Amino acid sequence: MAKVLVIDDEPDILSLVKNILVKDNHDVVTKNSAIGISLNDYSYYDIILLDVMMPEIDGFELCKQIRNVVDCPIMFLTARSLENDIMFGLGNGADDYITKPFGAGELRARVNAHLRRENREKRSVMSVSGVKFNLSGKEIFVNEQKVSLTKSEYFICEFLARYKGQVFSKEKIYEKVYGYDGESDSATITEHIKNIRGKLVAFEISPIETVWGIGYRWL
Repeated sequence: MAKVLVIDDEPDILSLVKNILVKDNHDVVTKNSAIGISLNDYSYYDIILLDVMMPEIDGFELCKQIRNVVDCPIMFLTARSLENDIMFGLGNGADDYITKPFGAGELRARVNAHLRRENREKRSVMSVSGVKFNLSGKEIFVNEQKVSLTKSEYFICEFLARYKGQVFSKEKIYEKVYGYDGESDSATITEHIKNIRGKLVAFEISPIETVWGIGYRWL
């Protein structure tokens, strides 16, 4: 059982999401607004689902604000399907998104995949190409300095580093990182890797190579 927070200004969506997720015995808290929720309250939850288009503060801005205080997965519930909107949201620290209208099976699969990923047991340390992975803490370090990554960014790095030198398509990376079958979203992986590269370049390393027409590999 996980503690789930859902924020959406549509009562029907809140009711639908809660009814779907309680079938997996999750403790689901629904809010129609972020007003009145303190930043510290967000750290209580195991996963957070945010609507993008809300009147007081949109989901993009809220995600940006709370990402500094939570390390749990954040998913967008969005009617937007434009790639630029998706990339903007992922760039602000979200891990995934699901487009409205969505099916019950898809929502359960995505939420549970993120939760399973959070609970995976790993050996404690792995070092690859000058990057040190704290596997239990889901952190990476370069020259003993921590690199600030979202959970999805971290798991992309870990997956590619574990199979150093092998090339993986965006679809395969999505499937392996998120842990469930289904139609992969290339835009999600493309944007996450763009963000990872931007963060690692500050440490003067660039371990992820694009193999044009195929995918990516860790050097």
